Amino acid sequence: MAKRGKWFAALLFAAALAAGGIWLFQAQIGAWMFDRGVAAALERDEIAALPEGLHVAMCGTGSPLPDPSRAGPCTAVIAGDRLFVVDIGAGAVRNFGPMGLPVGDVEGVFLTHFHSDHIDGLGELLLLRWTGGGHTDPLPVIGPTGVARVLDGLAAAYTIDSRHRVDHHGETVVPPSGSGGQPRAFAVPQPGEMRTVYDEGGLRVQAFRVDHGPVRPAVGYRFDYAGRSVVISGDTAREETVAAACGGCDLMVHEALNAGMVRTMERAVAASGDGRLAQILEDILNYHTTPVEAEAIAAQGEAGMLVLTHIVPAVPNRFVEAAFLAGTGDRYSGDIVLARDGMLFSLPADSDRIDRDMLM
Repeated sequence: MAKRGKWFAALLFAAALAAGGIWLFQAQIGAWMFDRGVAAALERDEIAALPEGLHVAMCGTGSPLPDPSRAGPCTAVIAGDRLFVVDIGAGAVRNFGPMGLPVGDVEGVFLTHFHSDHIDGLGELLLLRWTGGGHTDPLPVIGPTGVARVLDGLAAAYTIDSRHRVDHHGETVVPPSGSGGQPRAFAVPQPGEMRTVYDEGGLRVQAFRVDHGPVRPAVGYRFDYAGRSVVISGDTAREETVAAACGGCDLMVHEALNAGMVRTMERAVAASGDGRLAQILEDILNYHTTPVEAEAIAAQGEAGMLVLTHIVPAVPNRFVEAAFLAGTGDRYSGDIVLARDGMLFSLPADSDRIDRDMLM
């Protein structure tokens, strides 16, 4: 017993010395950790590590309702080594670095509609893509009629800032001609129509109309590349055109709102006396899709996998996630995934595999 006690005392003494050393040298340890972190961040390029194919990275899976774990709506689509973005909500672009996605390499943005939560990160993306990539041409921003007005407004808001950037860093570092976005508008497709809005380098993107009324225009997109396909619904009530656009697609990324949870929030808010917010919660029920409805759409469209995003309301833990998905699982044979920021879905070329990973 005495020998064991001595060993224990020696272990405590060694632990105390180690703790003291860490405390004394915490600045040096912190500097070493920072140096290593900077080097690792500069070396990281997730796109270069991906196999040839089509890939989807969830850069933002939240909604206008507060959720500290989720940025605003943002889906990154990687075709080969080319990076595109569908919608760009608040905070989403700040996930690019931790996810290993070089913001300076973004080649285009596709907007589904002009609700603020789908465009309120666009100014930040345009700025960081310009300064981070040294581009001489504005970033193409593709969307239905109205996209030019959005970009005109952002250009006006960022005019002073852009001038400061050029004055400070010089035209070689930040070429003035690369600032902002270049609108590429298309007319809203007719009901049931698939309209090609991008077709370059083996990537074809088609837009289709969805029902997010009274918000109009509103579209979803289908991406086809290397024998793989992804459909992104945008915001919509239950809409048959999403299933038709899929038509056996590999991956369906669909928005989801749990109506029962929102009604619970509505009742609580009304009881507190806030009739205005209660009315807003009531109104949002009629132009979104429930998880059960999204599952039916995925089954009808014969999607290989269903990924739910634009999560309403916030789901802070696994138990609430289970409640959010209650009622799903009976109508669809594929996997149903409740998306989180940082998720990656990799669809290697000319196969039927869907690999999953977390980038942050």
